[in-house]
Order: sequence, then C-alpha cells, then structure tokens
Amino acid sequence: MNPAVDNLFPDAASNRHLDWLESEAIHIMREVAAECANPALLFSGGKDSVVMLRLAEKAFRPGAFPFPLVHIDTGHNFAEVITFRDKRVAELGERLIVGSVEDSIQRGTVRLRNPATDSRNAAQAVTLLETIAKYKFDACIGGARRDEEKARAKERIFSFRDEFGQWNPKAQRPELWDLYNTRVHPGENMRVFPISNWTELDVWQYIAREKLELPPIYFAHEREVIPRNGLLVPLTDLTPPLPGEKVETMMVRFRTVGDISCTCPVASDADTVDAIIAETAVTQITERGATRMDDQTSEASMEKRKKEGYF
Repeated sequence: MNPAVDNLFPDAASNRHLDWLESEAIHIMREVAAECANPALLFSGGKDSVVMLRLAEKAFRPGAFPFPLVHIDTGHNFAEVITFRDKRVAELGERLIVGSVEDSIQRGTVRLRNPATDSRNAAQAVTLLETIAKYKFDACIGGARRDEEKARAKERIFSFRDEFGQWNPKAQRPELWDLYNTRVHPGENMRVFPISNWTELDVWQYIAREKLELPPIYFAHEREVIPRNGLLVPLTDLTPPLPGEKVETMMVRFRTVGDISCTCPVASDADTVDAIIAETAVTQITERGATRMDDQTSEASMEKRKKEGYF
C-alpha cells in the first residue's frame, strides 16, 4: 500500500463517516416507504444504484423491498451492465420494471432523426414520465449525488416535480434538519436522492467496505477508443469514427455508465477497487465532466433536461 494514500481506505474514522452517510440514506429510504403511497427505486446496474440496493437491503431486509425496481432502458446500454442488472435483480428476488425508450419511439412519443444511432439519453425523460404515469408512482428513489454536476448541486433530497414531471429549481421545498415534506397531489411526484451528500470517493469507499460486485467495465480493461474533443469515445456501431479520426487501443475504465452514445471511458490502469479509490482521490475532473458527451454541449444542459423531467 502506498503510505500517501493509506488514509483513503476504511479505518475507524472513515468508517464513522460512511456509517453517518449510510444512516442518513437509510432514514431517507424508510421515510419514503412510510410517507409515500407508491414509490419505486431506480436501478440501472451502475455503481450508485448498486450502493442504493445495499442501502435498501439494510433498510428493509429480511422483508421484501416496499417498492419495485425500475430501469429506463435506452436500448443503447452496454451489454455488460444489462447482464449485471438482471443477475443482481435475480439474486435479490425483487421485481424489476423496465421502461423502454424503444417502445416510446414506436408509440411516437419520442422522435429521433435516426432512431438507430441518435443518442437516446435525453429521451429517457419521456419514457420515465410515461412509466411513472403508467404505474402511478408518487416517488422515484435514485442514486444522483450533488457532486456530479452543477444542476444536481441545486437539488433537494426530496425534489418535487409537478403534474408535467417538471422541476423548478427556484420553487423547491425547504428541508430543515431531517424533516421532509412528501405531500403531492395526484399526478405530481417526488424524486428522492438518499445519497445526495455522498461524493464519488464515498461511493467507492462504501463499495470497498461492503465488498459490492460491479459490472466489469468499471475496472481497467483494454478497449478500442476514438480520441475526440478531449474525450475517449468507445468504438461501437453507435459511435463509429468520424472522417479523419484514428482508432486507438488503450487501457480504460468507465467512471459512470449510461447510454453508449454519450458515455466515455477514461484512460486508467486501475483494475481493483483500491486502485480506483486512490485514482479518484486525486482526480480534478468531475465524473460527468470527464465522461459524458451530452453534458459538454453547455453548462446548462443538465438543468434543461431536468426541467423537462430527466432524473
């Protein structure tokens, strides 16, 4: 172990910090279960939602979860992540509801110039709102964190959405101590973020402490990529090289996973959780800033999508 990073790994002090974060998140989950009539827990197979599942286990086991799991599937997800998602759901024995962007395209509620190749990331908002309406969810619990992006930093833990699924950052409800206003009228809903106060480093330290399994693409592996605008675009049928671009084979890992069309890996040789913790501790680029093409269109791109219903 490198003495310079020894204090990054769980010891008595860091465990107390993780215990506090865990206790807060469990309290929030139980508050949702107690106060909301028909909640759901979003689960994509990504690292944050894997942490959310462990927190739900600690909050509600040995009983079943008091809500189904929901994934909004763009149809352009990494195969390794979908395989892991289904495996983890089967292990838990919980119910998974999948909302399909492809189904929204077929219904005509989502329209893309080229459905086979265009990014479906923003289109998830439409499918999420349709899924909420279909199952009449009054709260959706997710793994968003305030350190991810500027718009997420404005979010309350209980984020109110109106009957159109819209978010108004200037009209949020006050949250005093650990008291939350969960009241909604029919058609309105809450988006709830139990790990709002966690950082990317907290997540990885918790994964290490709890020995949580993750999709393999989170760890360093060899992959063909295309250097583009300061990012490394994965070579896939959805993301081919543009004229004049060169394909390179590099050791990379994914810091976040999402729609293939907008999610990029980073150069890395960190192939263990401990190595990722050490790497995360010294990075100066946010996880979305380093890996998401859609967040680079403008500083307000995430906020615009959230106002339209995006999680």
